[in-house]
Amino acid sequence: MSSTNTALFHKRVTAAGVLIAAGIVFGDIGTSPLYTLNAVFHGRTITEDVALGALSAIFWTLFFQTTLKYVIITLQADNKGEGGIFSLYALIRRYWGHWLLIPAMAGGAFLIADGIITPPISVASAIEGLEKLNPHINTVPIIIAILIGLFIFQQFGTERIGKIFGPVMTVWFTFIGVLGIMAMTQYPGVLKALNPYYAYVMLREAPGGFWLLGSIFLCTTGAEALYSDMGHVGRNNIRISWIYIKVMLVLCYAGQTAWLLNHTGETTGSVSPFFHIVPDSIFLPAVIIATMATIIASQALISGCFTLINEAIRLDIWPRHRVLFPGNMKGQLYIPFINWFLMTGCIGMVLYFKESTKMEAAFGLSVTLTMIMSTVLINFYLHAKRVPFIWVALITGIFLVIEACFLIANMQKIHEGGWITLIIGAALFAIMYIWHRGRAIKRSLIKLVPVEGYVDLLKRLSTDEHIPKYATNLVYLTASGSSRKIEQTAIDSILRRYPKRADIYWFVHVNVLDEPYAMRYHVHTIVKNDVYFVEFNLGFRIDPRIDFYFRQVVEDLVKTNEVDVSERYEQSYQQSRIGDFKFLVLDSFLSFENDMPFVKSFMMKSYFNLKLLSVKESVNFGLDPSNVTVEKYPVVVTPVQLPKLTRDH
Repeated sequence: MSSTNTALFHKRVTAAGVLIAAGIVFGDIGTSPLYTLNAVFHGRTITEDVALGALSAIFWTLFFQTTLKYVIITLQADNKGEGGIFSLYALIRRYWGHWLLIPAMAGGAFLIADGIITPPISVASAIEGLEKLNPHINTVPIIIAILIGLFIFQQFGTERIGKIFGPVMTVWFTFIGVLGIMAMTQYPGVLKALNPYYAYVMLREAPGGFWLLGSIFLCTTGAEALYSDMGHVGRNNIRISWIYIKVMLVLCYAGQTAWLLNHTGETTGSVSPFFHIVPDSIFLPAVIIATMATIIASQALISGCFTLINEAIRLDIWPRHRVLFPGNMKGQLYIPFINWFLMTGCIGMVLYFKESTKMEAAFGLSVTLTMIMSTVLINFYLHAKRVPFIWVALITGIFLVIEACFLIANMQKIHEGGWITLIIGAALFAIMYIWHRGRAIKRSLIKLVPVEGYVDLLKRLSTDEHIPKYATNLVYLTASGSSRKIEQTAIDSILRRYPKRADIYWFVHVNVLDEPYAMRYHVHTIVKNDVYFVEFNLGFRIDPRIDFYFRQVVEDLVKTNEVDVSERYEQSYQQSRIGDFKFLVLDSFLSFENDMPFVKSFMMKSYFNLKLLSVKESVNFGLDPSNVTVEKYPVVVTPVQLPKLTRDH
């Protein structure tokens, strides 16, 4: 998508776009009324100060964290139309350097950790509404069955069912807003809580009032995902739909607060305040629509995790996995490894916590850390945009103070279950860091040599009939972005190990661009009919089917006579005028001839172990297995220095 088209896409507001935004973008934050106030009052006697203070704090949290930070400010930071914490990093790294990768990796890691706890708590909070009808029902099998079905469905894509997301979520938002209005008739004065004074009273007067912020924060947990989905639906569609959605959310929270104020001195019991304001006559339909809304919310977050991992792969901070495109919908991805990893994590959460009220302890802490990291990156984005220093300091200062308060309040949840998401987030960060450092160390060892120095040898080898022909076209995938230099390992593979005679030698480099949908290539003719260098420039959301694209390139070169095959293949028995292709992929392994310090040794061994979990290069680049040969070569980081052997006489 060109920069002009991208700008128009984000400026345009359409009814369909607003509807899709409601379905895809706001699912997570839109289902938070199911569990936020339940988390605040679980195990606590209802008091007027806490009820009004909680509503006030929720309203202003939605204003500062969602409306101001994400909808107004962060949505401006699009990287060629795409959003998300990794896109934000890619946007500002040219100004501030690569050290900002650390907060970006931390934010991304904890956002993925959030993707493991959000589906279970969302689905559980809806299904547990059935406890009002049957207090002894075991909801765990139902929750697990829904989650398994949700993850199995991912491989088929969401293009068709995605069209009902918007209408269903619009019905959901309207439904919770109407419920709120109906409940407010029991206590019309509840909207006075929008005055921030009531939040101040709760924090100052209520016993443990400050620590309640950890639960109140749950009302804005979907804000980071909102930014990640900008590239799917457009900036202005998100902003317009948020106006309606925020009003409905506030009305729903106000309705629940009205119920709480009419039950001061009591407890909420085992049922969320949300289900207490649902009339008995429509209770079962309410549970069904709530369940549908939480499934859609979970679906949106899972898709967001796929996008996040794909961007991490592009930035070289995550092992490569097979990325599939199951539908024609823009930006739709499916990563099988991540899908089953998330499903396993979600089921584990359900089996460990069993109830949504216990999951709340693990929920929120990881998102708080993600938000702090995104605030750090936004600070540097605003500086890069030359926003006056005083405004940058004021804006980021406000967000950091708010998020620091939420983080401190969430700290008390660590021993209650928050440690799980901290460990998951830390483990994901460690994977990113090890992969990034391992790749950097391995890249530093790559020796590039001038191609010109080997051209005569390659030409002689090509015509030396004493050596059996290895392939008509021998293709090497190279990490070198220059047509003048090639890895020494590739040259050694052709000339030294076992000479590989071919009519034409091709060196192919795949360059993944920051823009999402680019599909361009460039050809450097090093020696006509003997040595060529082909560079593919593909967007980070394009499936790299290099086998298919490369054949197209060769056919184009033959048509334009840049590759002349008339003499060479006159006597060929092959149907194709350009002969056969053999792709040779060089794969490294850690040599035993290393004597590294402990930290570097741990880093490199961990990197090569992670490599076992990643997809093979041939699969990653879409090469037909029948045309591929994988050749191993050793990596020596620090050569072993041992005394010389002496011979016994």
